[in-house]
Amino acid sequence: MYSNMLNKLEEKSFWFISKSFSPETKSFIGNILQFLHKIVYPKKTFTFQNKKYKYFYHNYNLAWRNDRTVEIPIVWKTVNEYQEKKILEVGNVLSHYFPINHDVLDKYEKAKGVINKDVLDFKPRKKYDLIVSISTIEHIGWNERPRDPQKVLRALDNLGKLLAPGGQMVVTFPLGYNKNLDKFLKKDKLPFNKKYYLKKISRGNKWRQVGWNEVKDSKYNSPLRYANAVVIGIVNN
Repeated sequence: MYSNMLNKLEEKSFWFISKSFSPETKSFIGNILQFLHKIVYPKKTFTFQNKKYKYFYHNYNLAWRNDRTVEIPIVWKTVNEYQEKKILEVGNVLSHYFPINHDVLDKYEKAKGVINKDVLDFKPRKKYDLIVSISTIEHIGWNERPRDPQKVLRALDNLGKLLAPGGQMVVTFPLGYNKNLDKFLKKDKLPFNKKYYLKKISRGNKWRQVGWNEVKDSKYNSPLRYANAVVIGIVNN
């Protein structure tokens, strides 16, 4: 009963938050919803590759309510393992949640230290030991005008060239958002050496690692809100 009441409250509040209220008001409402969510859905950890991770709770971009609750802890753990090495993040995500000291490439978001270049035009002299990207590549060529379905392939190819010998790239994205990207994944045209999948299994935003057959037909915003499945793609140079 309480979960159904909270779901209805959240759905109405998402509309409310999206209106032109002050950042302080939006943050206040979001914090209340986040607090109620943690009480009604008392989840602590999820398992990925036989390791336990804590679900990530944060009000910014409703990370507690969508796929970032699992993407961020996975990617952040990898970033911490490479702290003494050269790291590039594609899409300015992690800086909204943690202090960072790595390079960030984001074509659109203006922020201190962010490199505002198109991913195809980014050709630095140095190579990176780690490249990460959280829910960003599904927008490349898809949310741009004119739409260019092949651009994401060229983008991943360019990023692969930026890896140092022995380097690694970790990319996460939701299934069902970019239909062309999903087709490339199904036809094995993406350059990943390894692919893993997480599936949302409850309205309370609980996730479980599954095989390809359980997510291959996943849709975005159906049957549950936001991403219903996430891909974690790995490139080893």
